[in-house]
Amino acid sequence: MKFKIDLHVHSKYSEDNDAEPEETVIRAIQYGLQGIAFTEHYYYEVSEPVELLKEKYGDRILILRGVEFSTAEGHCLVFGLNTDNLSLKYAPAEEVIQAVNGAGGVAIPSHPYRSVNSFGDLVKTVKGIRALEGYNGCNMHPFNIRAVDAAQMLNIPYTGGSDAHESKDVGSCFTEFDDRVTNENFIAMLKAGRYRGIDLRKVSKMLNRF
Repeated sequence: MKFKIDLHVHSKYSEDNDAEPEETVIRAIQYGLQGIAFTEHYYYEVSEPVELLKEKYGDRILILRGVEFSTAEGHCLVFGLNTDNLSLKYAPAEEVIQAVNGAGGVAIPSHPYRSVNSFGDLVKTVKGIRALEGYNGCNMHPFNIRAVDAAQMLNIPYTGGSDAHESKDVGSCFTEFDDRVTNENFIAMLKAGRYRGIDLRKVSKMLNRF
């Protein structure tokens, strides 16, 4: 079975929008996603209130938590650990990624070819990167293509995430896993690499041509 998760979602806890996480979860269910990951900016603990939504909606959708962490060179999505304990905010990217890997987590450079807060071609030389965010819902398509091309050149997988700051945008891009994902196997599945990013915006544009 294919398992669709939007791996990059923000809510009001990122303090740059007013999106209610519960409304975003409901929209994700309506759009047919099997999972959603809240990746608030900078700090892991700010998404703690989402734990209540796991109890309420856990039988309908998998709700995950990560963080969009700031390194000296750009942003990366971090899963599998509480980054608030690292004391590495704005540290060099390779130092952050090595620390995340050493703690058993996964760090994925987000929107790596956007003009700001992005690694750029550094993704080709930093050690320890397991995947790139290939399709980002807030990116222009050429930026996403560069990210996908870089992942393929590096022979690593690429993810998809909406980068939603409004509930209506959830699911515009998502990650399609080859097998069912659970809270228990999520990190192992990310490390296994059996997934790919999907951009529904690109698909809809192609369909509208006919």
